Amino acid sequence: MTSASHVAERLGDVRTRTLDVIAPLDAEWLTRTPDPIMSPPAWDLAHIAAYEDVWLVTRLSGAAPLHPDLQATYDAFETPRAARSGARILDGRESRDYMDAVRERALVVLAQADLSAAGDGLTAGGFVWRMVSQHEAQHGETLLQTLLLMPPGIYSPCADVLPPTSGGSRGPDPISLDGGRMIMGAPVGSGTLDCEMPAHVRDVAPFRIDRNPVTIGRHLAFMADGGYADPRYWSGEGWAWRHEVGAEAPLHWQRDGSRWTRTGFGCTDAVDPAEILCHVSFFEAEAHARWAGARLPTEEEWEFAARHDPSSPHDAWAPWGAAPHEGRANLGQVSFRPARVGAYPGGVAPSGCAHMLGDVWEWTSTEFDCYPGFRAFPYREYAEPFFRRGYRVLRGGSWATQGIAARTTFRNWDHPQRRQVFAGIRLAWDPA
Repeated sequence: MTSASHVAERLGDVRTRTLDVIAPLDAEWLTRTPDPIMSPPAWDLAHIAAYEDVWLVTRLSGAAPLHPDLQATYDAFETPRAARSGARILDGRESRDYMDAVRERALVVLAQADLSAAGDGLTAGGFVWRMVSQHEAQHGETLLQTLLLMPPGIYSPCADVLPPTSGGSRGPDPISLDGGRMIMGAPVGSGTLDCEMPAHVRDVAPFRIDRNPVTIGRHLAFMADGGYADPRYWSGEGWAWRHEVGAEAPLHWQRDGSRWTRTGFGCTDAVDPAEILCHVSFFEAEAHARWAGARLPTEEEWEFAARHDPSSPHDAWAPWGAAPHEGRANLGQVSFRPARVGAYPGGVAPSGCAHMLGDVWEWTSTEFDCYPGFRAFPYREYAEPFFRRGYRVLRGGSWATQGIAARTTFRNWDHPQRRQVFAGIRLAWDPA
């Protein structure tokens, strides 16, 4: 049975990571955004507090919100991203005070809660507390997207050292999978989010999938072969986007004479050909795949290749089983970049695919939609408004994803033109 102390510890661990992420940022930039598609960091902090107050205090105890006057400002639908930089928001100190005050209230409610499986829909097995922890962890990743877009010198974190590997600019390495019957998604009551449910049977046709994500070296070859200038590789929508934004390389890259460099988190370095490629849009991913004589995997192919046991309705959360991710995947918001290919041999899935969790989100060819039998819970605004709106599914998590928000069933989604996401590419093919 889930205990109140375990739930409180998890809430505290995620909060510590949130505060660690923003610690290097000065007060001025906490209330500014470098791009209108992102929020000022202080908005995210107070939004985390307002969300927690709604779900862990108001909904569970009936108490009034701590700051009812702030609920609309920190509601993601009432105040969309484009309006947040112009709205009256709390500053960094006020936002952190708001977070602290709500957490104090939430822990009082937690101490009296029924966490058993017999509890109501929100509290059963500690569901709503896990949902709130994951929500904060997801905003921690969004904060890192914002911080990476800030001008040089504004944000310079201390990064952990990644595992050594010989790496290399490896070419595609297709793995042939026979497919078969898979239990796709997560069972109801597993603590996962509504768009991952319900678990249902899928018959997956045979396919081939790349052992590793695309590296920088492989994308440099695409670029050197004129991939960004050749309309044969691009969809009509993708080609129009490429011209509109003038894309000729991934986001955060610059040409320096005959070489390419990347700027991020206070540093400018030559790109590493052995590192896993990051910060490409769906359109770039699709074009690279066509150039390589491949395609992007479907969402079901990706999950089939990533799962520890695709036939089990109660499969382990990770490709390697139920063990923690440390030493097996680049997760946790501490590396501040993807690893080199081959850095985590202990995290390989039974299919033979590596780096399926962590490093970079991987674009799939699937448009975001609900699973058969979908039921919005506990609120429809999390996923339902985004179904069938042209969003593309991403899978796998990135280096900026915390463990609580990473699992083989988790579904992320974004606009196909977005590049601030820590997203990369894995190739797939039809059977040989």
